[in-house]
Amino acid sequence: MGCCQSTQTQIPRSSSGPGRRSSNEVNKNLTQSEINKRVDSIEKSCTAKLGGVTIRYAYLSQRGYYPEDAHKPNQDSYVICDNFADRASDAFFAVFDGHGRDGDKCAQFVRDNLPGLLSKSVNIARGKDFLRDLSEERENETGENDEKRVEAELTKEQTQEAILKSHVEVNRRMHLCQDLDDSLSGTTSISMYLHGNINRITVSNVGDSRAIIGRCADGSADNSEKKEGGKRMCSSEVLKAFALSRDQTPYRRDERIRIKKTGARILSLDQIEGLEPVGDDCEEELAEGESADGEMILGEEIDEGGDPPRVWSPHGEYPGTAFTRSIGDAIAEDLGVFAEPEMLTRELSPEDKIIVLASDGVFEFLTNQSVIDICAKFNDPLEACRAVVAESYELWLQYELRTDDITMICVFIDDVDSSKAMKTSLIRDGSVPCLENNPSEDVKEEEDELVTVESRPVRKNISLEKSRALQKMKQKSIRDVTMFLEEDFDLESLYTEKTEEEKSRIAEAIKASVMFQNITDAQRELIYGVMEPMPVKKGAWIIKQGTVGDRFYIVDDGRFEVRILGEHQEDPDNSGGDVVHVYTGSRESHSHPSFGELALMYSAPRAASIIAQTDGQLWALHRYAFKKVLAEQGARKDAEKVLKKLDAFKSFDSQELKDLSSYLEESKYAAGDVIIKQGEPGLSLFVILPGGVCESERKLGDGEIVKSILKGHDFFGEELLNDDSDMTYISTVTATSKVTCWMLQKSDAKRFMSGKKKQDISTP
Repeated sequence: MGCCQSTQTQIPRSSSGPGRRSSNEVNKNLTQSEINKRVDSIEKSCTAKLGGVTIRYAYLSQRGYYPEDAHKPNQDSYVICDNFADRASDAFFAVFDGHGRDGDKCAQFVRDNLPGLLSKSVNIARGKDFLRDLSEERENETGENDEKRVEAELTKEQTQEAILKSHVEVNRRMHLCQDLDDSLSGTTSISMYLHGNINRITVSNVGDSRAIIGRCADGSADNSEKKEGGKRMCSSEVLKAFALSRDQTPYRRDERIRIKKTGARILSLDQIEGLEPVGDDCEEELAEGESADGEMILGEEIDEGGDPPRVWSPHGEYPGTAFTRSIGDAIAEDLGVFAEPEMLTRELSPEDKIIVLASDGVFEFLTNQSVIDICAKFNDPLEACRAVVAESYELWLQYELRTDDITMICVFIDDVDSSKAMKTSLIRDGSVPCLENNPSEDVKEEEDELVTVESRPVRKNISLEKSRALQKMKQKSIRDVTMFLEEDFDLESLYTEKTEEEKSRIAEAIKASVMFQNITDAQRELIYGVMEPMPVKKGAWIIKQGTVGDRFYIVDDGRFEVRILGEHQEDPDNSGGDVVHVYTGSRESHSHPSFGELALMYSAPRAASIIAQTDGQLWALHRYAFKKVLAEQGARKDAEKVLKKLDAFKSFDSQELKDLSSYLEESKYAAGDVIIKQGEPGLSLFVILPGGVCESERKLGDGEIVKSILKGHDFFGEELLNDDSDMTYISTVTATSKVTCWMLQKSDAKRFMSGKKKQDISTP
């Protein structure tokens, strides 16, 4: 059995304490060698003929960026084994995502032990020694070797039983291992056992890593496109994503019910800390045969800020796992967080084209379909890995202060010989294979159904921590010199005709972004037209951390490094801080990463600096241009209704309210945050989104204090719309729960009011 696996080994802890590093270690610039070591990947894609299945595969793992610990080890691991369980037709693929203080050690332990345990279990289930002896005895008697007996395959049930035993055993051995502490550490596991002689895969899942498959829809495999190199692949328009696993998290109703039967509590961190109310704990049992697919009763909003529901002991604030199954996590085991995998067994068909196994870092911001869409653009699975991991990493940088470790195995299925699966017998009675004269008369086993729903919501908003950091930076920020007021903004001057090839490259870049997923064809054409071409020279600063910019960028060609300065980190040489990532665009490989997406939503300071490593070409989209696209979508209807209630906007018609609402910016606050303070100069007015609660306190001239409660769709700070340009806030408003607000800057509101007044005067 030959295996390739992740190369990281157990890294000694810093002497400054568990999981910590000194400030010198944190602030030290990473060398180019250290940056390269953040990525562990195969040098070039491999091709394998496994029975009736021909595949090409690649893998890539990128260590995350943690500003508090720049040298934190990669807690992801992976392994790929060919000639698995002594079968040249079989292979094993797996990804492990560690968590907790010893998460890296836990992931590496399972990587090093699970394949061998499973191989042994499979051979025991085959009764291999008995079959070999029987074959040799028959050969002695007849002079012929009974190859059919030796090559017999396990049934679905036998395979899954061997997999179950292996996971339980590796979990038991981890508990006994003296080299790691798995009391509050562990790992997820997503694996695929490919049985090439019968064109079958068995996918096993423990935790919230994921396996997905891209299939040609509507029988389009026969009409699939012939790509460079002679490999067939469906066009991305007809390649549909299906899940081969379901995330085991508290979002799933069946998992919540199972966990709660142990006495465990299911709460988010904010609920544990009393910042959010705890809902009704009563949960109905699933009726017999009822499906729990897609049931996320806890709501998608709870994870929008990166605060998912977790498993807690009834006796204390531990262990706090955001998943309901794990290998390791000994303390959580009594709460139902065990290592038993869920499994899916299917026979591959010519319609199956792409399989992806990945850690949850890939799927935090990307849907299953987005991942398959990205992969389908490439003829090389290694290029697909690079593109998906880069897109995931970039989204983490935009929506969070850190990034997760991100690991992915991509398998391209080039050919499936359907006749091959009918030429192999199955072991029926645990050890002896069926010996039919006509193998095609074997009874076909029932396949597991593919999963068609997401197991947990995809995040679409920045986290509370990121929102706070942006607000803090905004107080110190400098307006980008390239910015200008909207009245000076000429949309037509930006419009340029694009070739079909240029449109195709822009389309590839924005396809996976949630910002562009619901736009119409007409709006897409408008975006193509107002994208500004930007030739860039090596060494040019595209974005400077801390400045407020209003452009979103697509890398058409070239390399651009991402540099970040820590909160208290000095920059004496004006380098921009540590290099944490490199965007690489290439027309030849169809790779077009993007950055600055938040500038389309928020007038917020840049969280990083972007510097050109080479000459290159960018496409830039201005925030004002994008706002006009949003306005055409008719978004933010609820906000328009609230704005209509304000005296200053009561005379606005629907179009004027729609235009005004496009200037609303989202801001987030935790319980206890003071949003505005009485007596301080006001810059913005606020509208509370549903679910938020605030307390307003106003001190009158005679010393009397008037308090009131503000809830969803209430507004405050509207006094700024009076004629007094130096108006201060007349009350103090404090968040009493986690609150999200629409924020309208006074300057934008005044500009609209002035324009409205001029229009009314000029209208007879």
